[in-house]
Amino acid sequence: MTVGVLLMTHESMGAALVSAARHVLGRLPLPVDVQEVSANADPDQMLRAAVANARELDRGDGVLVLSDLYGATPCNIAQRLPDLGVRMHCVSGLNLPMLLRVLNYPEQSLDELAQTAANGGRGGIVVDTP
Repeated sequence: MTVGVLLMTHESMGAALVSAARHVLGRLPLPVDVQEVSANADPDQMLRAAVANARELDRGDGVLVLSDLYGATPCNIAQRLPDLGVRMHCVSGLNLPMLLRVLNYPEQSLDELAQTAANGGRGGIVVDTP
């Protein structure tokens, strides 16, 4: 069982997070790709690219899309993927703890991994009080 992971983010963010994950983990235990959406990108063109990326990542167990900001263009594009036949879950609020948590549980199903992503993202937020 292998779930593909697609990061759909604003410019430069996705690549930076994957680079940081490689720094921490060495090799990535799940197939990961990044699609960054620039401010002047054509949403329909980005949707076609996202479908192609998701289909490439899907090895039969679906794709987990991690998006940086709910309601923004990258997330809105991701949420259209199921209408085009992509089996996926989208989790927004992407941060490095979320990505690392996902990559530490490569054996999980798509449904489990979506919950793991959300829990990892929330758990990585800590307020340091004196």
